[in-house]
Amino acid sequence: MTSSDPTVLPDPWQSLHKLLAAMDAEIEQVYIERGIEGVRPRFAYPLIRLAHTGPLTIRELAESLDRSHSAISQTIAAMRKEDLVTSEPGPDARTRRIDLTERGRSLVPFLEAEWRATHATVAELDGEIPYALTTVVEELRRALEHRSMRQRVLGHLVEPPR
Repeated sequence: MTSSDPTVLPDPWQSLHKLLAAMDAEIEQVYIERGIEGVRPRFAYPLIRLAHTGPLTIRELAESLDRSHSAISQTIAAMRKEDLVTSEPGPDARTRRIDLTERGRSLVPFLEAEWRATHATVAELDGEIPYALTTVVEELRRALEHRSMRQRVLGHLVEPPR
């Protein structure tokens, strides 16, 4: 054990996590106000993509959305519980093909409209703040391309004696 608990210091990511959670909660409230229960904002991207591509395996869907297999697998499980997607055996025993249910398909026009409205809202917010969030994110990405997070952490890491 070290001499002091480093977790007593404020988490530098906490405000970002709270902001993203609050924005998702606001979007979910839009769904609820429209009578759409059990749909989370994270469902919109895969539901819209499936509406345009037809059935995909979890791996294909994850790749098309640039998300991890694990994250999409968890999202699919949650969407299945809400009767938004079906999961059928794929071409081999290791894969499952995901498709929209009738409920999922019926929500896509609204989800596409919300997606566009959310993008317009982000653009509006970018115009209201001195440093556009989309620009900051892109600059962070470029800085991490130059010197990765791993390299930066290792540069600060002081390992305890063994």
